[in-house]
This record gives sequence, C-alpha cells and structure tokens, in this order.
Amino acid sequence: MKYSESLKKNQDFQFVYRNGKSYGNRYLVLYVLRNDTHRNRLGISISKKIGNSVVRHHLARLIRESYRLHEEEFVEGLDMIVVARPGAKGRNFFEIESALLHLAGKQNIKKSEKDID
Repeated sequence: MKYSESLKKNQDFQFVYRNGKSYGNRYLVLYVLRNDTHRNRLGISISKKIGNSVVRHHLARLIRESYRLHEEEFVEGLDMIVVARPGAKGRNFFEIESALLHLAGKQNIKKSEKDID
C-alpha cells in the first residue's frame, strides 16, 4: 500500500467505531473517519463467527488486495475499517472488490475522474 498504513491498535479501532460514519452492504461494513494526515490507514476486522483462521485470513487478503488495486481512487487522509459480514464467506475477489467500491461510493470517499490522473 503506497499511500496507506494499517490500523493496528485497539484504541484506534475504537476511536473510529465511536466517531466514524458507517455504511454497509450485504458483504461488508465500512467505517470512515478523517485523520489529520495525508495518508490513509486501513483496518480489517473479521469475526470468528465467519469461519476458521484460514477462511478469515483469506477474506482479509481479498479485502486488502481490493483496496490496494484501487488505492489511488480514494481520498487521502482517512482512517477506514472494513468489517466483513457472514455473507462475505466464500465470495470471490470480484464480489468483494465490488462491495468495497460500492461502499466507497456511498461514503463519498472516491476521487472524481479528473483527480485520479
């Protein structure tokens, strides 16, 4: 992730959960909060209810890769947490990617076409 870091600390996750805005769809929930930097921070949360560690890690890799491929389309200076819903289990890369981009559109955190170039 060239413009991004990972959210790792519990207090950072809790702060975004409490103060951020969230939108969800059938596979994912996206929490977003502006930070005061020019970098995005991405956190991924997947409950044990979704599956064993292999399933959870696979889903996390799909989400991370979906974000990485579209990273330049996101506005800078955001803390984002992606929470996987049980419906995401067993979905392929394109469905997860589509769900993530759908939520980014709902949150208005995608750059316009002229800003990307």
